[in-house]
Amino acid sequence: MDAEISPHHPTDVRMRGFASRATVNQVWQWIDGETGRTSSEMVVLADLAGRVLAADISSDVDVPAFDRAMMDGFAVRAEDASGASAYNRLTLAIVGEALAGQPSPSKVCPGQAVRIMTGAPMPEGADAVIPAEMAQSELREVSIMGQVTPGKHVGRIGEDIRCGTTVLREGRRLRPQDVGVLASIGVAQAKVFSKPRVRIVVTGNELLPAGSRPIGSQVVDCNGPMLMALIRRDGGLPIYPGIVPDDPASVLSAMRDPADVVIVSGGSSVGQEDHAPTLLAQHGRLEVHGVAMRPSSPTGMGRMDQCLVFLLPGNPVSCLCAYDFFAGRAIRALAGLPRRWPYQAVRLPLARKLVSTVGRLDYARVKIVDDRVEPLAISGASMLSSTTRADGFVVVPEDSEGYPPGVEVEVWLYD
Repeated sequence: MDAEISPHHPTDVRMRGFASRATVNQVWQWIDGETGRTSSEMVVLADLAGRVLAADISSDVDVPAFDRAMMDGFAVRAEDASGASAYNRLTLAIVGEALAGQPSPSKVCPGQAVRIMTGAPMPEGADAVIPAEMAQSELREVSIMGQVTPGKHVGRIGEDIRCGTTVLREGRRLRPQDVGVLASIGVAQAKVFSKPRVRIVVTGNELLPAGSRPIGSQVVDCNGPMLMALIRRDGGLPIYPGIVPDDPASVLSAMRDPADVVIVSGGSSVGQEDHAPTLLAQHGRLEVHGVAMRPSSPTGMGRMDQCLVFLLPGNPVSCLCAYDFFAGRAIRALAGLPRRWPYQAVRLPLARKLVSTVGRLDYARVKIVDDRVEPLAISGASMLSSTTRADGFVVVPEDSEGYPPGVEVEVWLYD
């Protein structure tokens, strides 16, 4: 196990370089030690999809609450249909009709049947349903052309959900079908974890607002919209009023906005205009500055005013990588979700070698071609389109020089 992080960061880190770089595992240990779940709140049924349960939910009713027909047809005593076939039709007297949502008005005695619709309660005395296609009926009689066993085409009391059973567990992110199940047991609202509020602070005097066209030496902000989508995916509530001027007072003011997590994109390194690490060191705690990985090595993090702060590089791929490895892990934990990546993984052989450097973790974008993993040849961390060309990424640990062709590797899929 890696040793714990021991921060010794000067209050002004600009133009000094990185004194040391933490390992990814050290950073994960620090994040896990700093993140519990947020508070909980009651949310109405219509708004529960996508939310994370903060308590188990048990049913205090049976579903269904009555024996019901599972097909349109005729409710009968199974023994009265014994031996029936297309060549040996048995005739029963129709004594009533059962409709969904209404109590059955009839009782089925030997030699009798009740016309019944799907979902209608089974009449007393009947224990099976003859499907409509296995019967021919007149006004008062029905000819049975097939036999059934007791319970055939009948939904029994509690067959779906038994009273007293735990239906959904704490920590589950509710899917649409989960909301349907909650409705079926009479739940009108449920306790869920509050969404962590995440203030996005995008800095850079060269940036134009998203939706603009690039002009001259200026570029359009792509990190803000990307981070908003990532935060929503991970159960957070993004707060992004717009680009922050690249001066210390403006950046500090934005970092102190009310939130559970602050993510600063840009100005995280040690350049003259990289204010965020110095501000965090002066006004809070700069616990990590520099991580032994590629890309995203200028990542930093700490606390300010009881708020978790993540300093992400401005280069888009580095920003995405640092978010997924670090800020996203914290947000998922606060939201009550699993800390691990929300990506599916597959194991496939490498089409060609994947080179890395011992001493740092590598985040390598790859394509899957004919069930083989093809590393993408990419230089620099500003090529965000490389993540759209890629099917996923391979993590090469810091103790490895990479992998030769043919070796099976774990690919984390973007989709």
